[in-house]
Amino acid sequence: MGYLDHISDLCSETRIRKSKRKNMETVEIKVKMDCDGCERRVKNAASSLSGVRSVDVNRKQSRVTVKGYVEPKKVLKKVQSTGKKAEMWPYVPYTLTSYPYAPQAYDKKAPSGYVKNVPQAFHSMNSPTERFDAIFSDENPNACLIM
Repeated sequence: MGYLDHISDLCSETRIRKSKRKNMETVEIKVKMDCDGCERRVKNAASSLSGVRSVDVNRKQSRVTVKGYVEPKKVLKKVQSTGKKAEMWPYVPYTLTSYPYAPQAYDKKAPSGYVKNVPQAFHSMNSPTERFDAIFSDENPNACLIM
């Protein structure tokens, strides 16, 4: 019986194959585009990468959104190969920040509804003023005990 058990173990063993497939990514890039030719050149360059599912170009916001199984650095390099100045999308929606008018966060060049993605714009409990505000807030039930 030992031989048959060994054979059945070999047959029932499933091998897990490690997939090297990339994750689905949404890459947003800021590219300065002036005309339809610039827009077409950037769109063709981004869509020529393998794994790209869709390319959305918004010339008004200077924004290119690439969705697919791609690496962000490769997409950025491919768009830069067109000769256009390109960088990763530096903005976040206005509603996600705690302090949208913090120094270096407000940018006049940003599209409407967006501010720059800087650490000063987000809530941080590391600064001393934030800790004191949290201690003496109305939500703290022990605030009277401290005073």
